[in-house]
Amino acid sequence: MGARYRVSADIGGTFTDIVRQDSETGACSAWKVLSTPGNPAIAVLRGIETAVPAGSGIDLFVHGTTVGLNALLTRRGARVALLTTRNFRDIYTIQGNDRGEIFSIRWNKPTPLATLEHTFTARERISAAGDVVEPLRTEDLDRLVEAAKQRNYEAIAIGFLFSFRNPAHEREAALYLAERIPGVAIAMSHQVSPEWREFDRISTTVMDSYLAPVVRGYLETLVAGLEQRLPSGRSIYVMESNGGVMTADAARAAPLQTLLSGPVGGAIGGRALSVATGRPDLICIDMGGTSFDASLIVDGRPSQSNETRLEGLPVQMSVVDIHVIGAGGGSIAWEEAGAVRVGPRSAGADPGPACYGLGGNEPTVSDANLVLGRLDGANFPEADMTLDRDLAREALGRLGAGFGLSAEAMAEGVVDIINAKMADAIRTITIRRGIDPRDFALVAFGGAGPAQAAALAEALEIGEVVVPVHPGAFSAWGMLQTDVRHDFKETHYGFWDLTDSADLQTAYEALEAKGRDTLLGEGIAPEAITFERGIDFRYFGQEYVLTIPVAAGPIDMDAVRRSFDQAYERQYGHSSPENRVEMANIRVAALGGLPRPANSPPARATARSPGRREVRFAGTFLETVILDRNGLEAGESVAGPAIIEEDTATTLVPPGWQVTLIEGGHLLLVRGEERS
Repeated sequence: MGARYRVSADIGGTFTDIVRQDSETGACSAWKVLSTPGNPAIAVLRGIETAVPAGSGIDLFVHGTTVGLNALLTRRGARVALLTTRNFRDIYTIQGNDRGEIFSIRWNKPTPLATLEHTFTARERISAAGDVVEPLRTEDLDRLVEAAKQRNYEAIAIGFLFSFRNPAHEREAALYLAERIPGVAIAMSHQVSPEWREFDRISTTVMDSYLAPVVRGYLETLVAGLEQRLPSGRSIYVMESNGGVMTADAARAAPLQTLLSGPVGGAIGGRALSVATGRPDLICIDMGGTSFDASLIVDGRPSQSNETRLEGLPVQMSVVDIHVIGAGGGSIAWEEAGAVRVGPRSAGADPGPACYGLGGNEPTVSDANLVLGRLDGANFPEADMTLDRDLAREALGRLGAGFGLSAEAMAEGVVDIINAKMADAIRTITIRRGIDPRDFALVAFGGAGPAQAAALAEALEIGEVVVPVHPGAFSAWGMLQTDVRHDFKETHYGFWDLTDSADLQTAYEALEAKGRDTLLGEGIAPEAITFERGIDFRYFGQEYVLTIPVAAGPIDMDAVRRSFDQAYERQYGHSSPENRVEMANIRVAALGGLPRPANSPPARATARSPGRREVRFAGTFLETVILDRNGLEAGESVAGPAIIEEDTATTLVPPGWQVTLIEGGHLLLVRGEERS
């Protein structure tokens, strides 16, 4: 029997990243292969064949996928019908009473995923207390049955009024429909999101239905391709939007949970890096070929939320807070109204940037970095590809000609524009929330992130940049640092001062029992199961809530109340301890620990000899030292200008910066005035 490995894959718009970790030693290696947008599973399988030698075993495979997110963004999901309570047909179409852009005269409500013509109703009624006011009239469902046969609906979302209090009618309707239209995916709102707010709950359920056939089809292809390499289907895990992982079977049952699984791996990797480097507050940036993702680690934990909006539609689920914009190495530079714009359009993997030589002729950020000398065309992550600098210069020259600029000057302008966009994205999650980015270290990863990191740090006045091991595949590495997680919630409304702690304890224990049963069913050992409790609070008369952690065991009501006041003070700069507090929902995260070896520093390969080349900084080409990361010794420092090359990324060290290889094999970049 050969070696055994833990393997992860991060599927991006341009590259699919593969990380292989030895199950015994913890040593990691990384690879990048071009993504296959037509069938993302093909790139994953190709990457695994490259990374895992024949005869070796795979103990665990976890991956993050943007299949569901891409289906939503491109509106290529399933044909969905919505079933709701009679006289409430318009809930999903009317949506909420808030405007996305309050002062914009051009703002329109987001287009629903199931329009009014695909919305059906049935006579039934559950009261706010969960009592049956009117029984379900199943004969009303026959109209939907006939429409499903004629319109070929692929999925049905059921969202009855107050079903989170009593799901009997949703279950009855689902059983009736499943018997008459077999093969159609049916999602019930009390399972997808057992939480109050009718529009938000129905929106979440419709989105789950919209994505279900797409995600399930992808997972079936992937599982079939891996069945000969894995001991059981349970060995295949999918990254969740909440920062945990779940089995492929669980992902089929809850496809919505995979929606943000691709970008989340980087935030979880940031959490592990925070512990390893002793830096509790980090700004994590992931710049790949297509997108730029920014997230925060605060006090060693990823910033999280219990709801989000995608394409303007609300989604009720626990998510790691990630701000995403269309800015990557493949972002296309183009002229509009006499000015240069960069992104969000991307050249992707096919045809890719002009320098790929695969048919693309529009200039991109990667083309600009190549022309500036910041990339080496012969040292590209895809081993069988060499970047063509002449093609890049031609593309940038054509764009620059309209502005009277040389290809090199145009290239520098393109990089400056994309850096400004990314810096503004970071300000969105820091300064606009009252957070000072200068109190954080910047963690740069993704294939293109380390090349832009120092410029972003300068724009935000950040003094330290950490470039982790395997930066081009860091999100995939982060996926190996997490555990199985399932979130459970229940609306439990009332004034805190009138709440019986014993009743609350009973409610928590019921949710924990569900979590324990779920994890045991997935093969998690009983001793590896833990729980995290939370509760949604707001001051009386307010609309929005803050989620407060609740310690395990008997509930200290006064301590929980004080925690809310303190959290409110941190978030908004003031609090009102004298005001009454309402609770809205209780939450339990059920965690199943996965066995993993300790991470060891990457094995040092034979380093290429140092070199030099002309690299452009601030309008001037400077002779710059080119170093192989494998050739750096622990504690060794190099002053800029310098370029550190490795298999998955290139790190740019501008003049005035210094880079040091620190413990764990990570690179630390420090501005000149910040050096001790």
